[in-house]
Amino acid sequence: MKAQAKVLAISGGVGGAKLALGLSRVLGAGELAVLVNTGDDFTHLGLCICPDLDTVLYTLAGVVHPAQGWGRADETFGFMAEARRQGAPDWFALGDRDLVVHVERTRRLAAGERLTHITADFARRFGVDTTILPMSDTPVATLLDTDAGQLEFQHYFVRLRCEPAVRALEFRGASQARPTAELETLLRSPDLQAIVLCPSNPYLSIDPILAVPGLRAALRAARVPLIAVSPLIGGRAVKGPTAKIMGELGVQADLATVVRHYGSLVDGYVVDRVDESAARALGIEFTATQTLMQSLEDRERVADASLELAARLRAAAAPSGRRAS
Repeated sequence: MKAQAKVLAISGGVGGAKLALGLSRVLGAGELAVLVNTGDDFTHLGLCICPDLDTVLYTLAGVVHPAQGWGRADETFGFMAEARRQGAPDWFALGDRDLVVHVERTRRLAAGERLTHITADFARRFGVDTTILPMSDTPVATLLDTDAGQLEFQHYFVRLRCEPAVRALEFRGASQARPTAELETLLRSPDLQAIVLCPSNPYLSIDPILAVPGLRAALRAARVPLIAVSPLIGGRAVKGPTAKIMGELGVQADLATVVRHYGSLVDGYVVDRVDESAARALGIEFTATQTLMQSLEDRERVADASLELAARLRAAAAPSGRRAS
């Protein structure tokens, strides 16, 4: 673990990776660590696929597909074309460059290496100075109970394109998982100044991380402001099934629901300007900005807003030495 990491971002999906990039550019080299959801991980064609880890890795390395926000830029698909010809399942496409990461990860895991160590080595080889941490070295699988039966996340998200209605979520294996030593060291570090919950899906991307036993307590014990960037803009998700799933779970897709969902874990929120009046009515600590991250400038702006709110809360808590809350 880089001892000088000053900010921990908690990320899943494309939105999380976008803000991680903004934070990495606003902060100095090596000052960011990113804790990444691995509940989406699964085995496909015999390979261990870690979609969220790879999205953060490729985004920070500058090799992500610019339009998709996931996968590699300038990718080729010779392997998938041949796999399809041989009758292999092709609903989850693996690009040729991307495939090398999956093969190497699978080989090293089979040899007994920890996912944390493998991920750190990938980051080094890609020239990424941000610390990228899996949420645990123990596998956890996000399962969705839907009107089409119980589905692994990628079958719901990719194969069925989020069409089934979701009734409940399960994070299988979470009870056996534990925070890594690297994460625990970071959370105890006197260098740590803020924790930022990225605008990832609270139910599919953040909850699997928070389901790891001991993690919530470790975040609270860090004694630094924990800032959440709202994943909704005026009750709508920028991308993905966040609002759809909220409706299917019987909750309103709005800022108030997000605030109730995170509860006392979060000290302050970054919200879009359209939700400024809603945030004020809720009586929460917040700052408002344009949170839609389409450009690099957008990502840096949201990163700046997150860090400025954390600094404000840290200053307010300084006289008593307590965590802002």
